[in-house]
Order: sequence, then C-alpha cells, then structure tokens
Amino acid sequence: MEIKKAVLPAAGLGTRFLPATKAQPKEMLPLVDKPLIQYVVEESVDAGLTDLVIVTGRGKSAIEDHFDVSFELEHFLSDKGKHEETEIVKKISALAKVCYVRQKEALGLGHAVSMTRSIVHDEPFAVLLGDDLVRADTPCIQQMIEVYREVQAPVLAVMKVPRAEISSYGVIEAEPTGNGLHRVRRLVEKPRAEEAPSDLAIIGRYILTPDIFEHLESTARDERGEIQLTNALESLLSEREIYGFEFEGVRHDCGNKLGFLKATVQYALEREDLGASFRDYLRQLDLG
Repeated sequence: MEIKKAVLPAAGLGTRFLPATKAQPKEMLPLVDKPLIQYVVEESVDAGLTDLVIVTGRGKSAIEDHFDVSFELEHFLSDKGKHEETEIVKKISALAKVCYVRQKEALGLGHAVSMTRSIVHDEPFAVLLGDDLVRADTPCIQQMIEVYREVQAPVLAVMKVPRAEISSYGVIEAEPTGNGLHRVRRLVEKPRAEEAPSDLAIIGRYILTPDIFEHLESTARDERGEIQLTNALESLLSEREIYGFEFEGVRHDCGNKLGFLKATVQYALEREDLGASFRDYLRQLDLG
C-alpha cells in the first residue's frame, strides 16, 4: 500500500524558546522568512504525501491560519500591485490537503500520534517533527518511503550522535544490513550515555504501520507522565521487524536555540537573494 498520509505533531509547549513562544506556536518561528512547520509541510508534499494531519493544541490557531486562504491579504497585495507576494501567499494555502486534530494535554509524542488513529485508519503513514529540518537533494521522508517499499516494515530515521548528547534521544541497538539500513534489535528512550546500546539516535522522521496504534494504547506513561513513541516501538518490535535508516542529508536540530541559530545562518547563506550580502556581513564581523 502506498503511503499518502503524513502526521505532523505540533502541540508542544515550546518552553525552550520562551518568551518568544508565550503567545505564538514554536512551529511558527521563522527560519529566515518561512515558519518552521512550512518547511516540514513542503518536505511532505515534495515526497508525494497528499494528506497531512497536523496535531495541534491550545494557542496553536496561527498554524491553521497560516495554511488557510487569506482573502483579505491576497486582495490587499493584488490591489497594491504586489503580484509576487500575492502568489507566495496563495501557494501556501494550496500546498496540501490539511486537517487538524487537537491534543488537549501535552502527553508526549506517542500520545500525539495516537490522536490521529481515526484519520490514518489502517494505512501506513509518515511522521515528521518540525524540530528537525533535513537539507537533502531527495527529501528525507521520500528516501524513507523508498526503503519502506523494499522492507514493508516501519522505518526510523537514525544518525550517529556524540555520546555526550545521546541521552536526549531514542536510541537503537541494531544489525547493519547494508546501504545505511539497520535491522533494529532493541530501542531505548533517552538512555544515560554509559547505558546507550549504540550511538545511533532516532531523529524526527518515521514511517509507521497502523499496528503501532494498538501498542500506543497499551504503552504506560513514563516518569514525566508522557507516552513515548519509542517505548511503543519497542513493544511493536516483539511482533514485527523495524528498521533504522541512515538518511542522506544534513539535519538541523531546531528544537534548541543554538541549533535554530545555526539553521538560520545556513538557510540564509543558501538564499540567492540574501546569501552573498549575508556572507559579506559575516566576514566583516569582529568575532575575536
């Protein structure tokens, strides 16, 4: 069965970006001039995913407004002769077919994914987290869809991270099978560095099968009261194979301030309209 649906969890509180996120969603923070979540939506669309489910919560209405039609703004820009800007605005609302599910409590990634069961039904689906942006010639999630077609099993995007940072991730113990693919033997959510089974960490891209929902329902909350997707995947592993995939591309962790700043610089330098001037500015800075 072809994958057409993507789940985009966007209900987190964004506490690491306070005070900026006190009154606006973290997912709407702009990377140069485009909100984080739009990059993830565009990656989904570029990979052929046509039906997007965005999981939101209180204070997230700006996300829905962003992907909705804005007649007033379009007419204002058109009347002012700003045709390029008009097309940019129209393109956003025409990107994809989007529906929204409300997560009433911030109970973790696993809980957010479980909220989409009635929409996903019995189809395999993609999950993309807005904190992770991946610059790649072939969209990261498209690479994973191609792997799924071969293995017909859940696929997790993984990458090697320094041991000092491993406790921030779900981690896999796995057997390499070639071409960046690993057959998962065990999954551990946020292990201490000395207890991590490897340095292969799961980042925010998943291809999941619908049987994950049963395991999410039976997964106990952790010590923070959250339902972790990694724990549900560990349970699913007793029934079917799961694969980790080392994707091609450069990942930016926009879930923390330093990663967000690095991504902003990188994306700005690659812009045709900004790159050269911004590069000159950076060269002029006294960084000593």
